Amino acid sequence: MYRSALPQLSDEVFLTDSGLETDLIFHEGFDLPEFASFVLVDDARGTAALDTYFRRHVDIAVQHGCGVILEAPTWRASRDWGTRIGYPAAQLRRVNEAAVDLLSRLRGDYLGAASSPVVVSGCVGPRADAYHPAERMRDDEAEDYHKEQIETLAAAGVDLVHAMTITYATEAIGIARAAAGVGVPAAISFTTETDGRLPDGASLTDAVAEVDAATGGAPVYYGVNCAHPSHFESAFPGGAMGARIRSIRANASRKSHAELDESPTLDDGDARELASDYVRLRAQHPGISILGGCCGTDARHVQAIADAFLPASGAR
Repeated sequence: MYRSALPQLSDEVFLTDSGLETDLIFHEGFDLPEFASFVLVDDARGTAALDTYFRRHVDIAVQHGCGVILEAPTWRASRDWGTRIGYPAAQLRRVNEAAVDLLSRLRGDYLGAASSPVVVSGCVGPRADAYHPAERMRDDEAEDYHKEQIETLAAAGVDLVHAMTITYATEAIGIARAAAGVGVPAAISFTTETDGRLPDGASLTDAVAEVDAATGGAPVYYGVNCAHPSHFESAFPGGAMGARIRSIRANASRKSHAELDESPTLDDGDARELASDYVRLRAQHPGISILGGCCGTDARHVQAIADAFLPASGAR
């Protein structure tokens, strides 16, 4: 619907959804193997939970008269992760298609609701563990690996693909090239450690610059996800590189990746405090316009963010 004219490229505030997997695990009681939410499209209760989760976020956007980006639950639905969970290639294609179809049908229910475009994004995750990346791929290896899933998502009708929790630039380069090869826009979100640097030690400035240089500026925008604002605020790029970063999907917790990995309980932080962090961050970097959440966040956090930035319209 929006592939050739993405509405989130305006300067208007756009919302996203939040920490899907942590919400489903800690609030809904689902067991997600390898943190993979795509398995829920094969289960009636799981599909209903996904539908409810996404509708909560669209309702917040409609309430505030803004647009919303919904990420298909496909972050783990790529070849290596599918093999670990027992999904061969044909089944992976099917669940990627089913995940996009779920969001497309949901969007159809909201067509014409106030001024709230619903953008369907195909979420792509890293090949390795996002908290403990092991081997690094060359850009051509990354392009070959991610091409399968991106082709499926593009054919299923996503408006764009969004690579989230990316830990080093060459994987992002491969993803951007794979998306360009099938004619679908791509956004890239890097994650950072508590020092504001990517897990491989690169700065956000250097990572964005490297991807842009290698791809001719192919990504439509960049983002930061799966880190608390206090981790990356002081390291946020300025100038032209900073202007390329439009999306923030932060963790609710101030804990490091290592601490979160070892924690048996959910740290959902303080929703209003997180919203205040976003307000401060956008005041410093006005190009940031796409706002949502990652681990530990849920619709309450997105509601607080929306309340902080936008008056409620009372629609729907």
